[in-house]
Amino acid sequence: MSGVNEIRSAFLEYFRRNGHEIVPSSPLVPRNDPTLMFVNAGMVQFKNAFTGVEKLDYSRAVTAQKCVRAGGKHNDLDNVGYTARHHTFFEMLGNFSFGDYFKEQAIELAWGLITREFGLPKDKLLVTVYHDDDQAFDLWKKIAGLSDDRIIRIPTSDNFWAMGDTGPCGPCSEIFYDHGEKIPGGPPGSPDEDGDRFIEIWNLVFMQYEQITKEQRVDLPRPSIDTGMGLERIAAVLQGVHNNYDIDLFRALIAASENATGTSAEGGSAASHRVIADHLRASSFLIADGVLPSNEGRGYVLRRIMRRAMRHAKLLGAQDPVIFKLVPTLVREMGQAYPELVRAESLITETLTLEERRFGRTLERGLTLLDEATADLGEGATLDGETAFKLYDTYGFPLDLTQDALRPRGLAVDTEGFNAAMERQRAEARANWSGSGDAATEQVWFALKERVGATEFLGYDTERAEGVVLALARDGAEVEALKEGEEGVVIVNQTPFYGESGGQVGDTGTIVSGNTRLAVTDTQKKAGGLFLHFVKAESGTLKVGDAVELSVDTARRTRIRSNHSATHLLHEALREVLGTHVAQKGSQVSPDRLRFDFSHPKPMDDDELRAVEDLANEIILQNAPVETRLMAVDEAIESGAMALFGEKYGDEVRVVTMGKALHGEKAGKSYSVELCGGTHVRRTGDIGLVNLVNEGAVAAGVRRLEALTGDAAREYLETQDRRVREIAGILKVAPNDAAARVQALVEERRKLERELTEARKKLALGGGGASGGDAVVRDLGSVKLMARTVEGISPKDLKGLVDEAKTSLGSGVVAMIAVSEDGKAGIVVGVTADLTERFSAVDLVRVGSEALGGKGGGGRPDMAQAGGPDGAKAADALDAIESALRAAG
Repeated sequence: MSGVNEIRSAFLEYFRRNGHEIVPSSPLVPRNDPTLMFVNAGMVQFKNAFTGVEKLDYSRAVTAQKCVRAGGKHNDLDNVGYTARHHTFFEMLGNFSFGDYFKEQAIELAWGLITREFGLPKDKLLVTVYHDDDQAFDLWKKIAGLSDDRIIRIPTSDNFWAMGDTGPCGPCSEIFYDHGEKIPGGPPGSPDEDGDRFIEIWNLVFMQYEQITKEQRVDLPRPSIDTGMGLERIAAVLQGVHNNYDIDLFRALIAASENATGTSAEGGSAASHRVIADHLRASSFLIADGVLPSNEGRGYVLRRIMRRAMRHAKLLGAQDPVIFKLVPTLVREMGQAYPELVRAESLITETLTLEERRFGRTLERGLTLLDEATADLGEGATLDGETAFKLYDTYGFPLDLTQDALRPRGLAVDTEGFNAAMERQRAEARANWSGSGDAATEQVWFALKERVGATEFLGYDTERAEGVVLALARDGAEVEALKEGEEGVVIVNQTPFYGESGGQVGDTGTIVSGNTRLAVTDTQKKAGGLFLHFVKAESGTLKVGDAVELSVDTARRTRIRSNHSATHLLHEALREVLGTHVAQKGSQVSPDRLRFDFSHPKPMDDDELRAVEDLANEIILQNAPVETRLMAVDEAIESGAMALFGEKYGDEVRVVTMGKALHGEKAGKSYSVELCGGTHVRRTGDIGLVNLVNEGAVAAGVRRLEALTGDAAREYLETQDRRVREIAGILKVAPNDAAARVQALVEERRKLERELTEARKKLALGGGGASGGDAVVRDLGSVKLMARTVEGISPKDLKGLVDEAKTSLGSGVVAMIAVSEDGKAGIVVGVTADLTERFSAVDLVRVGSEALGGKGGGGRPDMAQAGGPDGAKAADALDAIESALRAAG
């Protein structure tokens, strides 16, 4: 048992047998400690359990925790590859007791594991204790049988652990392995302790105090245990090697590096191969945990790690991307213990390939500039900061990469000059800034972005995280606190809240700090990456610098994710049904429904709508994983990914792929492939169902679909089903026969309406008294006037009725008024052809309209129509027309 995977498994199994819960490694991006850039110790995921904030279902735990130390105060990046034990990524084995066992059992378990299970000889081991921890000293003597000279008291903070200035703390006891006299160095506490002979392999932390203030420390009511054993270090011991890079895991990765570069790992190339092997692990695990390369925050650290490895590949003579070729070996070696590597293998490969291709295009030019700038510099000289900044600004060289490139030549970099050039560029950017919206307010956000940096978005992987308040604002100005009842804006260093963009609305939820609680009513993204949480303080006071817990409204986010993913499927389904001319012209993704605007010249018919809906649901039923990749914009579009309307893209984009096409030319290929920075479902089946509820016009050549997904779609369909059943019950037919029965009733009603209309026409033309008792046909001497007020005749039928009256009259004028149920009147006047030279229907209808309280009217000399609001004056209107005829006759 000496392979890395065997050692890891043996450690976990040993503690499982001793009553410990095996807890999976937490992601490298900490969710419960906003002060950390990456998880750097096994206890990080249990921080809240140690402080009493979180209650666990177990009191003993064991983990193999992924850790990264490559940014912030824990930064081992520069030493990696040049020393025996520095890594950017490492695994920390640990066992934990939360108020259960304490020092005695912790020492018994540790000693039993390394001497009995791992078989390490006792004469190769020694331990340290904190100088006044007599209890630990005595327990080591009793349990391990170590002599006094092999239990070393250490008075420094190296053997006293603290979570911070306040909080849980306690003495440590470290176990060291003696690699033998052939390695220079002395035991801990000696003048030669910095040598490599005695190597710490395990640290036991006895968490027994709580630091109240700088001067006050009290006993914890439930002392706890936190231990950490570096897997790489113990593997080196068990495999009989002194250098961590000689263990089986690294030998496999270095062999893959040798094969990919065609360069031996012996001699001067050894360091480069070690850098590549180490940085491959760090990069791959960070990508698997949701970190992607960028120019700020965690993404910037990842980019530095990746580009450092890529530069060393170039030093080994690689002309084309090679780092990605090592990924299968890494997955084979570590994928069983960390299945997230297997799941993310394609994303890791593509991200590494993209970054190495991009970096390769600039590296050669950058190194040429660097060589020219340092040609006359001798060993010990310093490169000016302006040149270093130009390398960074123009060629994407991080400062540490320039320093790393110059270190073998004994050259330094003027970092103060570099920082001055950086600040000058920022000042110019501030002066030139022009944002959207209120200029003064936008300037505040830009200034804040420059000062505190972009917000780290964690929301692709979590809906809950901790952060530190970097700034607060109210009424467009910065403030130091938000008090109960006040509304304002909270800016933190990292957030799971999505800021509105790309058609997706911003998240809502809560921000909590102790007894302070704020409701997040909206989240916006400003100034290229600053997330603004619009809040109302419900209780307490929030101050700048407070640590907070941010919780997204999970149910609301889930509905938004479903609707957003559905827009992608609908987009592709529309293109398949209507044609490739379809392009997105806007969208809105909210929790209750989605809206999708697209280019199309005419309304969609029912068959087209049903086909689009069926295609989208076909992909949903595949329950295919939704894959996200990082690509350059140009490459993404060239590969067939569709860009979203109105979205601004940087040099790199997230490409979201869903489902497999089953029809047409795309059959067997990815169904939907789009550039998108929004949040999406894990699998298409998570959408549940998509149901189109409306289609209509937005503008010339632009149509709009509205749809529901998931529970909202189901509830909508259930409501529709209930209505159908209710209608069927009223009609006394089966639900399946309801439509046919309704259609028959509609036809029957239309027939009756036609018959009724004809009867009314006959009644209107058949004589009798007109409204008011006047005769239907009035002989005015020079002209006949047929005048009548009718009821039950619609305005559209009135003109036909007047036409028929003109035919029956032969020669004369016809004036008819129809009065509606709301008391309004429509009037039509017709003049037979032989009289249009003498009388104008337009003039006559305007006379009648004025009597009805209306204005105007229009038509031809033989037929004109108008209206008026006062149908009660219909008789007056007919009299007015008669008077006009008499006057004209």
